[in-house]
Amino acid sequence: MVRMNVKHGTDSSRYLLVSGDFVKTGGMDRANYALASHLARRGDEVHLVAYRAGEDLLQHENLTLHQVKKPLGSYLLGHPVLGRAGRSWAARLGKGGGRVVVNGGNCRWGDVNWLHHLNVLDHPNASGGIGRRVHRKLGYWLYSREDRAALEMARVIVTTCERNKQDLVNWLGIDPARVKVVYYGTDPEVFRPAVPGEREALRDRFGWPQDRLMLSFVGALGDRRKGFDTLFDAWSRLCQDPSWEADLVVAGTGAELPAWQERAKAAGLASRIHFLGFRRDIPDIFRACDAHVLPSRYEGYSLVTQEALCCGQPAFITRTAGIAERFPDELQTLLIPDPDDADDLADRLRDWQAEAGRMAPAVKAFSEQLRASTWDQMAQSFMAIVEGTD
Repeated sequence: MVRMNVKHGTDSSRYLLVSGDFVKTGGMDRANYALASHLARRGDEVHLVAYRAGEDLLQHENLTLHQVKKPLGSYLLGHPVLGRAGRSWAARLGKGGGRVVVNGGNCRWGDVNWLHHLNVLDHPNASGGIGRRVHRKLGYWLYSREDRAALEMARVIVTTCERNKQDLVNWLGIDPARVKVVYYGTDPEVFRPAVPGEREALRDRFGWPQDRLMLSFVGALGDRRKGFDTLFDAWSRLCQDPSWEADLVVAGTGAELPAWQERAKAAGLASRIHFLGFRRDIPDIFRACDAHVLPSRYEGYSLVTQEALCCGQPAFITRTAGIAERFPDELQTLLIPDPDDADDLADRLRDWQAEAGRMAPAVKAFSEQLRASTWDQMAQSFMAIVEGTD
């Protein structure tokens, strides 16, 4: 299906962007949305090949969505359909000198590849039934294969962190000069620290106690990539200590959510772990909490960690995540060396509880640094690379 706005500027450049979704949720989705919005607002002719796009994007008269339907609502089944549609439109629009931006292996085209997530490093885990395990293994094989094919043919690759760049060079053996790094931006008006009195008001709204530490986990619970199993084990150990006066709030959904809720009840942790399900008020949740924890087994960058920091929260993240390379020396104790080590994570949370005051100035400075880089600035840096390549 094509949603077309017929008026295009005659003196503008033409761009085709291929991605699953152009919406304000999720890491790569939010980044792709920002790039599409930036190009449309500066007057370029913008074409999107995607499953969906935000309604506000579609209001731009110089932006057209060439919508792709996912068979059975499956991203895995939709992957080859998206790739074929992307190549078809790239062939049409590229004839007149238009530029094409694809994401990883979602479309094989030899222009700009924006690598957010290196699938070959996102190994499938053994959680779930046999159907889910087979699905993950098939996806891992398909996405890794398509990543290789698309990345090897790219004219230039832009990725989200130096860690991704090095992983890519090691995997494919390509020239590092072909790979450029542009960090994600943020919306500093949405992801900001609480103003005086706001934290207390938010806790009243959520029904949370004012006199306890509140820590958050924000991530999908469809598999074990985000490391909630490690956090659950660490939390179980901590709650055995009467001096650990803190609750955990979990924002996210997925196939394993009911099982985790049952495990929390069975372990006597129902009053210490609050499962919120899918939420759209994540900035408010961050501002109402005292810290964020995400012991992921793989993260290309971790936008949610950046957003927690932008809200003024100390954020625990695995040392191998892309955003970890930006952490200042004063906050290195927030970096988790082993996402499978629940004892270490519990010790780090205890240490943080004891040293939170000492850490606060470094968290504030890092938060201000991250909030200084907006999505528009990210898009400008991205386009400076694209427009500098012939």
